Order: sequence, then C-alpha cells, then structure tokens
Amino acid sequence: MPARLAEIAEAIFRPRAIALIGATPDQAKNNSRAQRVLQKAGYKGRILPINPGRSEIMGETAYPDIRAAPGPIDHAFIMVPAAAVPEAIAGCIAQGVKVATLYSAGFAEMGAEGRAAQDHIVAMARAGGLRLIGPNCLGLVNVTDGVPITNNAAVEAETIPAGGIAVASQSGSMMGALLTRAMARGHAFSKLVSVGNESDLGIGEITEMLVEDEATRVILLFLETLRDAPNLARAARRAHELGKPVIVYKLGRSEVGRRIAVSHTGAMVGADELAATFFRENGILRVDTLEALVELPRLVMGRSPPKGRRVSVITGTGGGAAMIVDRLGSLGDEVVGPSPEMQARLAGQGIMLGDSPLIDLPMGGGRGHYTTVLQELVASEHCDAVVAVLGSTARLRPTQVNENILDVYDGSKPIAVFAAPQADAALRILDDADVAGFRTPESCADALHAFLNWRAPAAPETIPPALWRSAAERLAASVATTLDEAEACAVFADLGIEGPGSRIITSPEEAAGIEGPVVVKILSPDILHKTEAGLVRLNVTGADAIQDTVRDVLAMARKTFPAARLRGALVAPMHHGLAEVILGFRRDPEVGPIIMLGMGGVLAELRRSFCVRLAPVSLATAREMIEELPELRMLRGFRNLPRGDVAALASAIRALSLLACIDSPAVQEAEINPLFIRPEGQGVVAVDGLIARG
Repeated sequence: MPARLAEIAEAIFRPRAIALIGATPDQAKNNSRAQRVLQKAGYKGRILPINPGRSEIMGETAYPDIRAAPGPIDHAFIMVPAAAVPEAIAGCIAQGVKVATLYSAGFAEMGAEGRAAQDHIVAMARAGGLRLIGPNCLGLVNVTDGVPITNNAAVEAETIPAGGIAVASQSGSMMGALLTRAMARGHAFSKLVSVGNESDLGIGEITEMLVEDEATRVILLFLETLRDAPNLARAARRAHELGKPVIVYKLGRSEVGRRIAVSHTGAMVGADELAATFFRENGILRVDTLEALVELPRLVMGRSPPKGRRVSVITGTGGGAAMIVDRLGSLGDEVVGPSPEMQARLAGQGIMLGDSPLIDLPMGGGRGHYTTVLQELVASEHCDAVVAVLGSTARLRPTQVNENILDVYDGSKPIAVFAAPQADAALRILDDADVAGFRTPESCADALHAFLNWRAPAAPETIPPALWRSAAERLAASVATTLDEAEACAVFADLGIEGPGSRIITSPEEAAGIEGPVVVKILSPDILHKTEAGLVRLNVTGADAIQDTVRDVLAMARKTFPAARLRGALVAPMHHGLAEVILGFRRDPEVGPIIMLGMGGVLAELRRSFCVRLAPVSLATAREMIEELPELRMLRGFRNLPRGDVAALASAIRALSLLACIDSPAVQEAEINPLFIRPEGQGVVAVDGLIARG
C-alpha cells in the first residue's frame, strides 16, 4: 500500500481524535448515536463534539466550531444538513484534519443540483488536502481496535465480535444487514465501511487498506456499481498475493442496466457482463445471493483458486442434494461421481457405489459408510471440492455432525455442508469448527459455483509500442470524432488486420472498368449501420451494373440522410469465409478497455453469443475466447468440416485489443463487423468497421 494511503488508513481506522460535527445531546436524534457508540466501545482517543449551541454533550466538552477544538484532529464525522457541509469542510481543512466521513445526504444521489454541490465540496477538500468518505454514508467501524465512527443503528444494538472478516458496502443499510446475518452464523469482523456516494475515497482504495490490515483474512463487498475499478483491481491482485479472498455481491444483472452505444458491441455487452469479466480477471469471487455472500467465507479463507471445476456430492437424503446438483449443472460446473478406482476400493469394504454423479447413500448407508465415502472423496484427485448433504439427523441429533464430518475431515480440500432440515444447532457446530455450512441449497450451489470458477488474476500484458505505434500515429493525424469505414480499416491494417481492398468512388464514372463481383456501400462517418439503411449492395457484377449501383447508393444516401457527410461509395471485392464474427473494442467508463468476440453480421444483435475480456489480451487469452463460442467449434474440423484459420482469428483479436494501449487520442469504441474467417492458412479479413473517439 502506498505510504500516502497508509497514512490515510491510520486516520480512518485508528484516529487519535474524532470531531463529531453536528453532535447533539438529544437522544431521540440520529446525530446523537455516533457519540454514544464511541463511548460504549470505550474509544481511547479524544471525542470532540461540535455544536454551536452547547458547551458540553454527554460528558464531553463541546465546541462551537471545529476551528475552536484542540488539535490535532485526525478524523471528522460530519452530520450537518447539506447546505452546511461546505463550511464544515472549510473548518476541517483549517484544522488540518486528514479524513472527513460525511453522514450528510442531499448530494449526487439527489440529481444534477446535488451532483454540483458534491463536486464543489470535493474540489474544496482536494485543494485543502482533506480526503472524504461519502457523502450519504453511515460511517465505519474498526472492530479490532474498538473505533466505531457511525450512526448505524445495528452497530449500536449489537456487540460485534472481533475477527477476520472485513466488509465494505456502497449501501449503508446493507452493511447492517450483512453484519447481523453474518453474526447469526458466528462470523466475527475486523472492519466495516459504508462508502456512500464515493465522491473521493471509493471501494477500491478502501479495499486496498483492508487488504493490508493484519486482522483481515477475507473481504466482502456489496456493490451497486463500479466507480473505482482501477484501484479495486490493484487491491484484488494484492489480496491474491497475500491469500485474502475478495468476495463480491453486485446488483445490476437485469436488462435495465444496459447502456446504449454507437456500435453493436455496446448494444450486445451490458454492464453485468463487463462486471463479471472484471471480477473474474482480477481474482474476485462473485456470488448471486446475499446468503452466499454471508456463507462463502469459511469455504475460501486460507485457500487458493482451485485447479479445476469438478465437485462431488454425497448425501443420505436425495432431494436436497439433487437441488444442488441440478443448480450446479445449470451453471456449467462439473458434478462427478466416484472414480473407478474409488468404486473398487469401496467395494472391497462392502460399499457399492454406482456411476451416478450424485453419491446417494439411502439413510446414510451402513454404519460408518458415509464417513468412509467422505474420506475417499476428500483424499481423491478426481474432484476439486466436496458437498456433504445431511438429512433429518442433523436436526434431531446435531452432534452427529462431529461423527459424520468433523472427526474425519482434515481440511485438505474445500467441503460445503448443507443441512436439508432447519438445523441451527448443527450449523453452529460447523461454524465453531470453521467448516462452511449452508442453510439453503441455493446458497450452497451459489457459493460452490463462485469457488469453482475462482481463478488467479490474469497476468498483465506487456505490449511493445512497435505493435501499435503506427495506428496511434494515424489516429493522431485524424481530426474526425467518428472514423468512417475506410479510415477505420486503415487503422486496423496498421494493427495487422487485413482490410477489404476497397476503392473510394465519388461518381459513377470512377467505377468504369470494374467488373466485379463487388460490394457497393456508402462511405460516411455519420451513417454507421449501413445495411439497415439499405446502403449496402452485394454481389454486384458487370461494369454497367456497378456504375448504376454506385449512382443509386449515392442518391439514396443524399435523400435519406441529407445532413450526413458523404465521402462517396466504397467498392470492394466480394469476400467470403467459413464463418463471420463481430470483433469489438470498447473503453468502458466502469471497468476500462475491453475486447469482445461474438457471432457477427446482421445477426449480431439477434443472437447474443459472445465473450468478453479486459484489454489488451495475449494470444493465449484470444484463443480462450474462441473456445468459448460454441458456434466456432466448426472451425476446428468439427465433423470433418473445413478447418478455419483460428490462429489468424486469435491474432486479430489480440491486434484490436491493442487499442487499449493508445491513450492519446483514446479510442472509445471500435468494431469490425463482420470479420470473415477463411480456411486454415488463408487468414481473416475485416470487411466493415468503425472507430469512435472520445
């Protein structure tokens, strides 16, 4: 962690003095809670209530203004109305306060006027060397050292045990929900932080601090959006180095979250796909349910990403286990039954197992059979995790958890235990033993899926500038915001992607002598989707027909798009391939540059088959992307079909991703649609494309 951030972390979590701006003795008001929880926690530093109408609050000397309070003051908790916040910020700056946490609301969450007010206080704080948490947040709790700086009612109501789980949440109310739900499962905490609007310090920098915290073993994040992606990526990679899993629950999976963009790429790839890519490539585990966020930590603490995605399931009660198996299968995880070697060994002990992926021992099998099979699964190399499902006995005789699981489990392989009945006592025994127990089959499957798909952060690509320098120079020489097809294909060619060999024709007469077959299309930076506008004509053959088509396309464009800038018509040889894909680049405002590969042509938006990676990518990653699209299996000789030039496709994917390396001028979006894939050894060809700059 950078020294500057380490100093801020001290002021946030271990301040020597805290000013409570807007403190009140009125116990019925929320603003009184912050002082009460500090006193209840036995905070050892100085508490400085700030209230112009009081000289004493709850036994502490009060001051009319923070400027009048004795320094040094490390942290201020601001609880005044939005209109009074700028003056409070000014006072903090005058006092040399390092961090201010803003409980105050009425800023960006309220719209444009609130955004302007928030921008103003952030500018003030930055100019004065003050860092901000919030506004519109409930504060934070350093459980390890007994420093609660919050108005959260749940913090006041509960005695929070100290332990290894840190929580950072964009939702203040969900911080309380996570706290209480996790405490009910025997979890203990190191730090809790509500970040609110993230006007300055965001989830990323807060996570960087939590990663370096000695008391923290695992970090839980509740996100509504990604505002601090670069810092979060750096924090997650550092967390992986230190063996501290980062687990996230993020809202925004629905179609409502999609944003509109000029390219098909922007329409196809929504915010959730981008977030999933960001999490995966930075080694962050993602869950779909709040319950899994609470129950997953014990499964991953002290562990590394698994080598494979294989899980075995053992049960003495079929229904509950079948729900888990079904869910895992629908998520694409591999549920494996016993290996032949295991079957043979167990048969020698009188335990007969079939080939079913679900190992079902009715009524637990014979005496000791459940534990014997479980030991085999934990020791076996044929699976990467084990699910143990318990039946009614877990509720009637909860201590049988010891005999069935804990007495034989050595911790060498992740094990998830699902109790089919409501078996709180059995779950408490598992919690006390630090073994992951689950209350529902949905949360168990969700947590297992997150674990099985957890992987180490992708290694950053080092790209020699020579690979993208000529493209950068061409982009710098262009003044256009949106490059037309000819200009875009020239940039792609600079990156090493073959273009269509087009000619720009400004009048029908210039097409004389061209026999075809050719494609004729309009050339304009203002007409992006030419096919839909009827301005693309295919397989035009013969000199007269080509001239007539050029004349018709130019006339139609002038009539349909009278304000569009027309450079003429493009005439290019007809190209064909074994398959066509869409290849897109985008500089996303949340996760940064991405590269997308999907099925192309006019079906790009109808058939949402695509995969995404953070850009730039290596050739190996490009090949992974090709493997992910089932439609492209035919290019690998599927059922004796002609093999396509997969190597050239991988090179093109990597080449387009190099646009991420060009910062000035930065490309916001680029797209090749379609990119034809020719037979093996014959390469690929970009027959249409666009580039949009910021």
